[in-house]
Amino acid sequence: MNKKLPIKRIAAMYFVVLLSVTASATTMVDLPQWQQIQIDEKLSFRGSAINGRSLWVTGSNNSVFVSQNGGKTWQDKSVKAIVNTDFRDIALFDKNTAVVMGVGNGAQSVLYKTTDGGNSWNLLYQNTDEQGFFDSIAFWDSNKGLLLGDPVDGYYVFKYTEDGGSTWQRIPQNNLPKILDKEAAFAASGNTLIVGKQGKAWITTGGFSASVYVSDDYGQTWQRQTVPLYNQTQTSGGYGIALNHKHQVFVLGGDYLQRSVKYPNMATFTDGQWHQVNTGERGLRTAMSCQGNICLATGKTGNDISYNAGESWHAFDHKQSKVGDQGFYTLASDSMVFLAAGAEGKIGVLSFKREKR
Repeated sequence: MNKKLPIKRIAAMYFVVLLSVTASATTMVDLPQWQQIQIDEKLSFRGSAINGRSLWVTGSNNSVFVSQNGGKTWQDKSVKAIVNTDFRDIALFDKNTAVVMGVGNGAQSVLYKTTDGGNSWNLLYQNTDEQGFFDSIAFWDSNKGLLLGDPVDGYYVFKYTEDGGSTWQRIPQNNLPKILDKEAAFAASGNTLIVGKQGKAWITTGGFSASVYVSDDYGQTWQRQTVPLYNQTQTSGGYGIALNHKHQVFVLGGDYLQRSVKYPNMATFTDGQWHQVNTGERGLRTAMSCQGNICLATGKTGNDISYNAGESWHAFDHKQSKVGDQGFYTLASDSMVFLAAGAEGKIGVLSFKREKR
């Protein structure tokens, strides 16, 4: 389907913020605010990806929407299939090639692939375990990737592919820590699994035993680390994980049943251990992404921004949205452009690109 959609667009706005203060000077700059678009208020977007001017969001009811012009116009590229699922993660390899991940029990957990910009989709992989439930996917390149699934037989399901997702092999259980009591993985917004350079990979888990699992060998073996996030309920803990441009890892989360409550919602790994990050503790955060020193963190109720690679944070909510919905579920970035998406078909684009004069 290649139909251009009529969309409700909220004009981009600008405001002046204090970026830095020194003993001798104060620097003031114009900072762009979210350019917000509403596709369809009946949809909930949980996955996002960006490659240059190619922007993709995915979500409920098999939905996939694509912009190939930096977010100016959007096209419906949703998957037409018998299985109705919620696409909560996406891996984008180039402007035409992507893999989307559907979540749900048993056969609802699926992977579909397109090589023509979403005009057609092929079923790549389908879960055959009745207890199985896909949570997140990530790829180092067009061939090597990982898939994280809910625990089966007392261990998280880690699967590895070397052929772009056509076939997957489960990582042996003896290479994994056994899950802790009341520990859980969340398929929140496709951010619970990320990969890095030289075969590095991380996942985050929640519940009463919030943790980060780390692999240095393309997901073949894993080690668990306890993280200082809010973990007082079964629905609390880690909801997302991210890297800044220094390859410093961050974990973020909270509790989706207490989205706006004040609690520790971010930590980072420095000097060989995890430390809480002072974000203002403004509730659940489910996604984070960085471009240079600029980092954004988001959750349904609001956004936070950092100008120093995640060291300190400031509120950055979309004030034109209603209270309780001034943020997003998912976030991605590339080339100084941030793409976010969330409830009621909401998409946000924020560009820090310098205009050519």
